[in-house]
Amino acid sequence: MAAVTPHDDGRMSEFEALMWELERDPQLSSAFANLTVFDRPVDRKKFRARMERAVVAVPRLRQKVVPSPARLAPPEWREDPSFDLDHHLRWVDLGGDADMDDLLHLVATLSRQPFDRTRPLWEFVVVEGLAGGRGAMVQRLHHTITDGEGGIRLSVQFLDFERDPAPPAPSGDGPGAGADDGQEDPGTGEQGWWNRTADALSHVVRERAGQAVAATSALTSAAVRPDQLPQRTAELSDVARSALRQVKVDQRHSPLWTERSLGRWFGVSQLRLDEVKAAAHSLGGSVNDFFIAGAAAASGRYHDRAGRPVDTLRVSMPVSTRHDRSAGGNAFSPTQSLVPTNEMDPAERFRQVHEALAAVKAEKAIGAVQDAAGVVNMLPSLVVVRTGQRLAGAVDFVCSNVKAAPFDLFIGGAFMEANYPIGPIAGTAFNLTTMSYRGWMFLGLVVDTAAVDDPRALLDDLESAYTKLMHAGGVTDPHLRLDA
Repeated sequence: MAAVTPHDDGRMSEFEALMWELERDPQLSSAFANLTVFDRPVDRKKFRARMERAVVAVPRLRQKVVPSPARLAPPEWREDPSFDLDHHLRWVDLGGDADMDDLLHLVATLSRQPFDRTRPLWEFVVVEGLAGGRGAMVQRLHHTITDGEGGIRLSVQFLDFERDPAPPAPSGDGPGAGADDGQEDPGTGEQGWWNRTADALSHVVRERAGQAVAATSALTSAAVRPDQLPQRTAELSDVARSALRQVKVDQRHSPLWTERSLGRWFGVSQLRLDEVKAAAHSLGGSVNDFFIAGAAAASGRYHDRAGRPVDTLRVSMPVSTRHDRSAGGNAFSPTQSLVPTNEMDPAERFRQVHEALAAVKAEKAIGAVQDAAGVVNMLPSLVVVRTGQRLAGAVDFVCSNVKAAPFDLFIGGAFMEANYPIGPIAGTAFNLTTMSYRGWMFLGLVVDTAAVDDPRALLDDLESAYTKLMHAGGVTDPHLRLDA
């Protein structure tokens, strides 16, 4: 069975189509973003010139989504005939003395604004007027365009390795170049789109029918009498059992974080990457084990303080399946795992988290996401959304780990001091994402304010949990601030 892999055949993958459909419920939005902080404001002219080139180099940035009739095929990406770069580049002035709290409040406000689904699904908000002459930018993209890792590669189109680089070479004539004979391309226009859709429908319907038969048979057999499946279907039944372990439909474990809303709070912190690596190695695991163990400990501490202790919580984590250098598309598989949140020694928690994550990565269902999404996409929209709501209702929080450049970067003549990720909550209590850049792990915490009534306390719990893990791993004086 196929994993979710990047592609550019003009249509969304089955998994991307599922994310698109689920967003009919705003709480299941899959938009993500970055907050970049600069030593000075971004030069408007330089940055706009780079983005003019970027939308030529990355066609997805100037394409909109066109659904297929009756959802019989995944939606198609089509050139937006009214594309206007200035609709996607915004400039905000916070007055000249805005502090970090003002900036984080702006990010929280932007993060709950939906994209216009009739236009290309991205926007960059350049922020001026920060105290000390600094600048910032909020880069927002819909997850159907690309995933976190792909977004990092996409950003190469407008990043520089020095403050004042030489002007880039000319890049051709831009979108639409070559279509100057006055005749409509048979593959473009409304009629062309209908022709392509008709050609694709028969293939997609046959493919989905085969997926439905195989998946239904496998899941039914595995759920009812998995021990009596014929030997010839052993591999398929293993995948089915794996899928059943991953697709939990019981209630979330938290007795405290039960409400959901569109209210958002955003907070940030950072860890020294070399210190995290040293502590994780000493404890016998990876940076990701360290990251998840701290999130689990902080979540447990928050529940203890509220008088609602809990032994385990369910975390959802994307596992990258990207094996090429592409920037577009999505190449990850969503997974979930129960992590220990009761009071225990930090080293023991790290060990248990390490074992839990290793078991999840070994699941065969990780490679079956595309086929499973194809089956779900055959269901009516209302059923798809309610299924997504039910699955999200079994997850307590989301964590994600993204790697960026280990060296200095610039945008529009401004030096990137920090780069904080802003991940989608997707119907859970919070999303904690980390992005490594310049030797730091930048943490972005997005919280549903109806679920977590004191998000700043949760951020404090996270910093405390990571400090304890550092100490357990032999790092006696950890750094939690950029200027430390």
